[in-house]
Amino acid sequence: MHPPPFLSDVERARLSAPPAEAWTLPPSAYTDPAVFAWERDVIFGTEWVCVGRVEQLANPGDHLAADVIDQPILVTRATDGRLHAISNVCLHRSMPLVDGPGSSRWIVCPYHRWSYDLDGSLHSAPMMGDDLDSSGCRLPEFAVEVWEGFVLVSMGPTPVPLAPRLARLSERIANYHLSDLVVADTIEFDSPWNWKLLVENFMEAYHHIGPHRDTFQQNHPAASASVIDNRGEPFALLEMPGTDSVDVSDGLPFLSGLLREQRSDMLAFCVFPSTLVATTGTLAVWYQIEPSAHDRMRLRIHLLLEPDVASNPDVVDALPQLVDGLRWIHNEDIAVNAGPWKGLHAPTAGQGRLAPGERALWQFNQFWLAHVDACEHMIDDR
Repeated sequence: MHPPPFLSDVERARLSAPPAEAWTLPPSAYTDPAVFAWERDVIFGTEWVCVGRVEQLANPGDHLAADVIDQPILVTRATDGRLHAISNVCLHRSMPLVDGPGSSRWIVCPYHRWSYDLDGSLHSAPMMGDDLDSSGCRLPEFAVEVWEGFVLVSMGPTPVPLAPRLARLSERIANYHLSDLVVADTIEFDSPWNWKLLVENFMEAYHHIGPHRDTFQQNHPAASASVIDNRGEPFALLEMPGTDSVDVSDGLPFLSGLLREQRSDMLAFCVFPSTLVATTGTLAVWYQIEPSAHDRMRLRIHLLLEPDVASNPDVVDALPQLVDGLRWIHNEDIAVNAGPWKGLHAPTAGQGRLAPGERALWQFNQFWLAHVDACEHMIDDR
């Protein structure tokens, strides 16, 4: 395991201070490759990371591939209906097995045609003779959990179940029925900066007065936003009341479970470390981030709709316009990810004071700091 990030006494005190007195992470938490290596092992290597949607795995044989840092993951729906999260790397010569979503009876390596059952056990190994004991050949398996329709995987040896720790969040978003939504379209961005910059920007409405002053600020003003108390659980929820009760601009029907007074609201939440979801009165948007280094990640933005809406011919025709709207919003955010990334490398860069509207960042920082403290205690106990 890589050593935890070094924090000076001043940096640690600033991070752990109460929200009204707290500061941001230090620049090295973003710019130091060694910090990312530690995050890979300790945060992404143990916590729950979202890799897909359950409707993408509706039938036996369905599978999808994702990367959790440098570990390729394959999630399958086996013939008995169970979900399995297995390594997406062949046991023979380490060839990735599957690229993207699909459906098949066997998982077949494209290199030498070794094939695996949907639970990861070896099915056949051509031309290997009788010396190979196939009973001991099985792809490594990881914990998998479904929450609100999202499929999450943990590579930790004994991960703590996630859903019980998200009970307060589940209660607040219950009327959105996220588990019933489906992916209607996806856009992708290459993002050459640290993954935490996007998480932080996603979880505060303070910047509505800047890059979103002509978009979100008009209907979801920064001054009205608030963050609920997560009571130390691994999530943050940002609530952004709307300025009108019913009008929306996207022309879609309202989500069927919402109360009338919820229709103009917007919510944004993060299941730590990196599952980002935003909701409006008509849709949800899932930001899927796959960090690959301290200075790079792949971002896929998925548009989620109710199934009957997603299949409506008029909505299908309007999807390009809806996706253009998502792209427009994210393009407004790109500048305020790329800008801080440049600024954090400046010799004068340091910790900054958190604003009252950035309480969700404080919650995330406590999650991050708790992992630092846990690692330091492990080292001290050796």
